[in-house]
Amino acid sequence: MIDKFREDVLSVVDRVPSGASIAVGGFGSSGRPDLLLDALCELDKRDLHVYVNNVGHDFTGVGRLLHEGRLRRVTASFPILQEFYDEYFVGKVELELVPQGTLAERMRAGGSGIPAFFTPSGAGTMLADGTFTLRYSPDGGVAEHVPAKEHRLIDGREYVLETGIVADFGMVKAHSGDRKGNLRFRLSARNFNPLAGMSGRHTFAEVDRMVEVDELHPDDVHLPGVFVDDVLLTSPTRTTTPDDSRLIARTR
Repeated sequence: MIDKFREDVLSVVDRVPSGASIAVGGFGSSGRPDLLLDALCELDKRDLHVYVNNVGHDFTGVGRLLHEGRLRRVTASFPILQEFYDEYFVGKVELELVPQGTLAERMRAGGSGIPAFFTPSGAGTMLADGTFTLRYSPDGGVAEHVPAKEHRLIDGREYVLETGIVADFGMVKAHSGDRKGNLRFRLSARNFNPLAGMSGRHTFAEVDRMVEVDELHPDDVHLPGVFVDDVLLTSPTRTTTPDDSRLIARTR
């Protein structure tokens, strides 16, 4: 059996070079891989392009990467953190704004080997016509626009061509996982985590609970181990009751 369990997060994440693209799981703070994101900061990784649903509401997770000046570009649906816009409008970080369903499908498509697809979301808007600002200059002027996307009329409705996302790395957080890399997510953490894991060429997973191989029922595997390269425990002091719907966190 290939054992994908690792104990040292820094040695795993050190494979991520500065300048890499990273698909990050999580829905807000739910299911966000903070152990892995913090390791990027500890290792002083910079110039990163993250694909993520949202930046967060504080300086944790992706917000910490922003606060420490480690982000070059953010491809996201809901960058609600005000400090993100402070950086965006003075040209310190780029923004590719993507409708949420389109972002999810772009990740799924990239992980499934589908290079592109047509969707009506965003068709005919500034997100697709080449007028949305990707990057501002330091003086507040527009330095670069997001390139215009191909539009096509299909059965009388306008569609726009979107490309699949294949990131250099994927980072996800699961509720349960085994040494083969099979993962199970809970509740809203399941929204983007499986998709982010699929779309990474190399995917790292942190899990709250390690289980024995074959303990996860096939119907409970939300991301198969074939997509996962390394598995780490979020905290070695976490355990669970026999009912895995409850998670008990002892002292960290």
